[in-house]
Amino acid sequence: MGIEAIGGATGARGVAPSLPSLPTGSVAPAGLVEQPASSADVTQAFGAAMTRGLESVQAMEATADVKAVQAATGDLSDVHDYVIAANQAKLATELTVAVRNKAVEAFSEIMRLQA
Repeated sequence: MGIEAIGGATGARGVAPSLPSLPTGSVAPAGLVEQPASSADVTQAFGAAMTRGLESVQAMEATADVKAVQAATGDLSDVHDYVIAANQAKLATELTVAVRNKAVEAFSEIMRLQA
């Protein structure tokens, strides 16, 4: 699945650049979604989702690092590949930091409510 550039422009090779897509699940009508059995299930599912997200960010950063070394040594045939990988890693890291900041902010707010 590719993302078209603004104005319908295409990438350097005449093809719209594509980005990896996030896994998507089907959306079930209300009442058909299985509810977790307990709060422990919710906690475990949330932890697993966070782990997958962080592993994805780490993989993007590792890919960008490998491509940076290849670009520096002249082994990379297209420098655009490095630029794309570096930008993907940067955006993923910024999103991770934003989510972390919101979580800390929410936790602090909950602690203020209990006081």
